[in-house]
Amino acid sequence: QVQLVESGGGLVQPGGSLRLSCAASGSPFSINSMGWYRQAPGKQRELVATITSGENTNYADSVKGRFTISRDNAKNTVYLQMNSLKPEDTAVYYCAAQVQRTSRAGLGNYWGQGTQVTVSS
Repeated sequence: QVQLVESGGGLVQPGGSLRLSCAASGSPFSINSMGWYRQAPGKQRELVATITSGENTNYADSVKGRFTISRDNAKNTVYLQMNSLKPEDTAVYYCAAQVQRTSRAGLGNYWGQGTQVTVSS
């Protein structure tokens, strides 16, 4: 069974930095696209950043130049480096991945449990 386990959230002051990590357990056969989404209270979940298996990246306009997504395929892990954090970045951040569990399986979409990021003085 594939699971995505996030870590690295917490409380940070405006202008500070945090690094989120998300590791896929269960020895998946392959992982296609990976990404981060966030959901603030009273708002819909929104895309933050994605990265393909070929390391092509895509960012929401609101985080461009401040956030960097990367992945370590050997560790089945995706990272989100968040710099110059703003109060409006406060949200629960979710990891997502397109995973092929076995050589015979199709791609499935998996989500992590979420990690809270709070930006406040």
